[in-house]
Amino acid sequence: MNRTFAKFFTYLGHPLFVVFYGLVFLMWLNPFAFGARHFTDKSALVLLAMVFAQTVLIPGAGVMLLKPLGFIQSIEMEDKQERIVPYIILGIFYLWLFKNLMSLGQTPALFNQFVLGATIGLFLVFFFNIFTKISAHAAGMGGLVAAGIFTATEWAGSSGNIPFFGGTVSVSINFLLAAMILLAGLVGVSRLSLGAHTPQDLYRGYLAGIFSQVVAAFLL
Repeated sequence: MNRTFAKFFTYLGHPLFVVFYGLVFLMWLNPFAFGARHFTDKSALVLLAMVFAQTVLIPGAGVMLLKPLGFIQSIEMEDKQERIVPYIILGIFYLWLFKNLMSLGQTPALFNQFVLGATIGLFLVFFFNIFTKISAHAAGMGGLVAAGIFTATEWAGSSGNIPFFGGTVSVSINFLLAAMILLAGLVGVSRLSLGAHTPQDLYRGYLAGIFSQVVAAFLL
């Protein structure tokens, strides 16, 4: 893969964005499940801003500060030992978000389940990272694909389509899942192209992400 495209998909599939992607995806599919009439309603935008702040903006700023403080050599964190502190930081914010969502009770079970799965996946990656290298990008994409499968199972109608924009239009389940799997594959290939991971690192990551979402589904 061309290095420019590889970097693009690496940034696009960064683990920091996965929970936010999940929220955008579910809210786009069914804003009514979030108590909004439309994706751009004020209540929907407030939730999007809150989740973006808690899972991207604040933890991202925290990770950026680690470089001048000497905890990491580069933002790419090629050394697996450098990833320990960032994983802890992100894990704390994921747990905080999950606690807030459960306390407020204004988000659908599918999103709460996805956040819990992402949290479990992050700590699973943290655990594996102590002993071996694992792709956090692949774990995030694996979790997103698993979430897509759960969404297709629970929200799809008898026609095999998932409604978008509260039912204005619909899209085939097969098309939706194929697009997610394609994205997950492109992110994985980009990590290989950049020499950041081996195929084994990716396999461990994908399995960790999928497994974590399955565990979350059983727990909730």
